[in-house]
Amino acid sequence: MSEHPLHRELRLLYNGRSERAKRFRYALIVFDVASILYFIVAAALPYTTPLTVTNAVLGVIILADFLARLWVAPDRLQMLRRIYTIADIIVLVSLFVAPFVPDDITFLRILRGLRLLHSYHLVHDLRRDSDLFRRHEDTFLAGMNLFVFIFVTTSLAFALFFEAHTGVTAYIDALYFTVATLTTTGFGDITLDLPGGKLFSVLVMVVGVALFVQFARALFQPKKVKYTCQECGLNRHDPDAVHCKHCGASVKIPTHGFSD
Repeated sequence: MSEHPLHRELRLLYNGRSERAKRFRYALIVFDVASILYFIVAAALPYTTPLTVTNAVLGVIILADFLARLWVAPDRLQMLRRIYTIADIIVLVSLFVAPFVPDDITFLRILRGLRLLHSYHLVHDLRRDSDLFRRHEDTFLAGMNLFVFIFVTTSLAFALFFEAHTGVTAYIDALYFTVATLTTTGFGDITLDLPGGKLFSVLVMVVGVALFVQFARALFQPKKVKYTCQECGLNRHDPDAVHCKHCGASVKIPTHGFSD
């Protein structure tokens, strides 16, 4: 059975290696970040016609992206189980039903922040495109892990434990709480007193401290390059290594040459 032309086009855009596909995926990340920032700001604003129209337009774009990703996904059931996909569904529901429900559910849109988890797919593009990323990959990945954790945790704390109608102020409080908890500073001026909030704080401390230590270690430890030794399989070596430190076999790590 031949592949539908539109399906092939979308599959190549979302999963291909062409320059056009990479630019498309970078543009999606920019849109994700912009929509997240918009929802944070919009949480403090009253419903007006321009705001309703903007929400509708964003809802159509997010829905189109969601359906396209679902259509080209190799395993659709697995995709639907991913946390950022569930967050997208919640955001879409909140966008389209908000004008018809009496309760304020705008806080649910902050869960769009979980979409940043999908940004890890860009690692493959950066590994191919950026020499700087390849030379400092461990540092970049550790920093990305920490940043995404802080952003996602802040969004969850905002959505679950803070007053959404205060918008940016409440989000800053949630960010302050997350960083203070993660670093175990614990000033005590913002706390989550309910059992669910206390368990959430424990999770932030346990996972956050581990990610922070990992980032600090990647930042200050001697730089290594990725190259798999053909004899023993060791895949981290000094940039100027000519022999594997584990087995002594010769390694031929690609380096940039010099020309006159």
